[in-house]
Amino acid sequence: MQFHDVQQNTEAWLALRLGKATCSSFGLFMANDGKAFGEPAKKYALQIALEIDTGRKAEYSFSSEHTERGHEQEPIARMLYEEENFVSVGNGGFFDWGDYGDSPDGLVGDDGVVEIKSVTAAVHYATLMRQSFDPAYRWQLIGHLDCTTRDWVDFISYCGEFKEGKQLIVHRLHRSDYTADIERLRQRRADFIGLVHQILNNIR
Repeated sequence: MQFHDVQQNTEAWLALRLGKATCSSFGLFMANDGKAFGEPAKKYALQIALEIDTGRKAEYSFSSEHTERGHEQEPIARMLYEEENFVSVGNGGFFDWGDYGDSPDGLVGDDGVVEIKSVTAAVHYATLMRQSFDPAYRWQLIGHLDCTTRDWVDFISYCGEFKEGKQLIVHRLHRSDYTADIERLRQRRADFIGLVHQILNNIR
């Protein structure tokens, strides 16, 4: 593994991710774990194979209201997290494992990592009532634990529509509690990367 101290969404960051399965999309191939890959995983594998073959970013990225809100409000959530927890959050960079990699939203000390989600009031309320992380991001969070090799990841839900003191919800996942899931991820990811190379051979 090689760590690159680059800023997210820069040209250097995009170049490092090219042709690699990245943590934010691990959920695509973890769906139907134990069964054949579904269409979303197959489509993702084709996109990665095309990136490897052409050296160009595949035309699957998109910008939406949700991603734009995240880019705008992530610095606010990060600042609140730092103030409430008396820590500094460093650059997440890119953890490069060759065929795959990870770009966490930030690093905390030598042991922690954060994943920040700027969400709607309804999603934030659901997380509040659940008293746990949003399951939609389960494999991204477990992927952070695996790819960064760190001891814990804080899932951070932020919504500015709530009053002060309720805008930030933090749930910590400890690596020691997810060893079985990390192993499941590694096995499934290896199979997925095999699919990528099979498609790449077909293309070539």
